[in-house]
Amino acid sequence: MNHTMKPKTLSLAIAVLLLGGCTLIPKYEQPQAPVATQWPTGSAYRAQDVSATGRQAVDVGWREFFSDPHLQRLIETALENNRDLRVSALNIQSAQAMYRIRRADVLPTIAIGASETAQRVPGDLNATGQPMIARQYGVSVGLSNYELDFFGRVRSLNQQALELYFSTEEAWRSAQISLVSEVANTYLVWLADRQRLQVAQETLKSQQQSYDLIKKRYDLGVASELNLRQAQTSVEIARVDAANYTAWVARDENALSLLLGTPALPEWLTASKMEDLGTAIYLTAGEVPSAVLQQRPDVLAAEHRLKAANANIGAARAAFFPSISLTTSIGTASASLSGLFKAGSGVWSFIPQISLPIFDTGRRLANLEVSETDRAIALAQYEKAIQSAFREVSDALAQRGTIDEQLAAQKALVEATSATFSLATARYEKGVDSYLSVLDAQRAMYSANLGLVSVQLAKQMNQVALYKSLGGGIDQKEAR
Repeated sequence: MNHTMKPKTLSLAIAVLLLGGCTLIPKYEQPQAPVATQWPTGSAYRAQDVSATGRQAVDVGWREFFSDPHLQRLIETALENNRDLRVSALNIQSAQAMYRIRRADVLPTIAIGASETAQRVPGDLNATGQPMIARQYGVSVGLSNYELDFFGRVRSLNQQALELYFSTEEAWRSAQISLVSEVANTYLVWLADRQRLQVAQETLKSQQQSYDLIKKRYDLGVASELNLRQAQTSVEIARVDAANYTAWVARDENALSLLLGTPALPEWLTASKMEDLGTAIYLTAGEVPSAVLQQRPDVLAAEHRLKAANANIGAARAAFFPSISLTTSIGTASASLSGLFKAGSGVWSFIPQISLPIFDTGRRLANLEVSETDRAIALAQYEKAIQSAFREVSDALAQRGTIDEQLAAQKALVEATSATFSLATARYEKGVDSYLSVLDAQRAMYSANLGLVSVQLAKQMNQVALYKSLGGGIDQKEAR
């Protein structure tokens, strides 16, 4: 009998292995990127932005890109303490644990059990007529309700959990890049607002001196009250701006402190000059947009979610086939504890079970439709992620193509308004022009200086935006 069973047993084992190696997951093919094959062109863009002379952002760590030592220390502090980044890291741990749970379902769980059963039997139910206590002891090892994954349901769920884990990894990288860029931008805004405050304070000082001079002339009857009130108006405007910029600087410090995850800004932090924060690294956008964008962690995370939804379809399809589970154990049992391991006390059980719902009011079909809809949603989200990334890079390239010209024009405007103010002041002092010309020239010069700070800030933030949108920001030290 044993000889006749061996071929059948071998055939069954081979069949189990063959069936166990397949799943009903649809074949995954990476969707076409729903964006143009080339970056936008035109008067707002530089031709060299897609040349091979620059470096890819993904190859440039943030320590190399941001050369300012104060900013580097701020980013280091934020990466260590920021609570949002901690949440992303904890999400990875949760996804890892969930994947291990799903992976454990693929293999049987073997457990050892020991039991003791005691039962009192009344005398009228006992042949001897005397009450008695019946005891039974047992020790066994085996597996319980292990699903034989012939149709890949468990492996499909395992694959889904793995892709979700990969997605959280990429989400963590995306959160890190966002944090690096947000710290850099907040630091730049803080520097810009400090510079605006300085301009406002210098203007206030200058206008206060002008007001004091006109006040003396007014007291002597040389200047009119109109000139006095015009000078006073300029002083009050500058005072309002100085108060506003003081509040802005304080809010910037609060925002920076929140990003750093510290109660207050570090004592070693001092303000650098914004124009000194530029990088010598020229970033290239690459010639093929889809190849560049698909390296971004947020796009990769969206693709892993798409793969997870695709794997879930395999589990929904497998539910239409029989579910086969196995419970088995082997051990020893005896009416006395001393007889547990004596000859003839061995026991075993083998309980295979097959289940196939015949009527479930369309539950399995609806579950399959849900999984297919989830995949369609994930596909749309993946395509939207690529489209959003394409726009971010295009916007950054458009600004980079025009910002240098804008900066040069703004510097020229500052020089022109400064010269105009000097000429207007000289003409007023000689009695050629009214004080209104001086006020107009002073306001234009003030506005031009504030505008210069804004353009300088825009240039610096554009570099950060391009670096982030092209997928840069990860250092090997921070890579998981």
